[in-house]
Amino acid sequence: MSSPVTVPSAQGTRISLAAEETRAFGRALGARAQPGTLLALIGPLGAGKTQLAKGVADGLGVRGVVNSPTYVLMNEHPGRLVLFHVDAYRLADPEEALAAGLLDDRLVEGLAVIEWADRLAGWLPDERLEIVLVPDATDAEQRTIEWRAYGATHADLVSRVEAAGS
Repeated sequence: MSSPVTVPSAQGTRISLAAEETRAFGRALGARAQPGTLLALIGPLGAGKTQLAKGVADGLGVRGVVNSPTYVLMNEHPGRLVLFHVDAYRLADPEEALAAGLLDDRLVEGLAVIEWADRLAGWLPDERLEIVLVPDATDAEQRTIEWRAYGATHADLVSRVEAAGS
């Protein structure tokens, strides 16, 4: 049995000057993602979590509208990989995510994007890419994107995105 991954394998920061740049980062992640990729998005309301998720969907070739699944908890979108778009905002505690089947084995066949992932702290898989979006206090369009890759697969994903200049 492998030990839990508690220290990031890689980490970095980028600045997004507009929603399109946030979507472009997501698009690059989606285009290079492998089955089992989990993107744990963290940030306050309006930080750009859904914009990043829309970019991931574009990168996966998802057709149709991708919106925050707040009221249904999870939407599934077919693409190159199935996009499992989860919103943990309305969950009272992590056990609700398990009871609702939001963190089950089918996620390993596709790509999971979890908005408000900090609400599932301690319950997320050890291997994941955590992305923290921090809005700029003076410029509503600008945000800092801090990422931490846990596990070699997610570190490789970000490495390939960074190497491509995306």
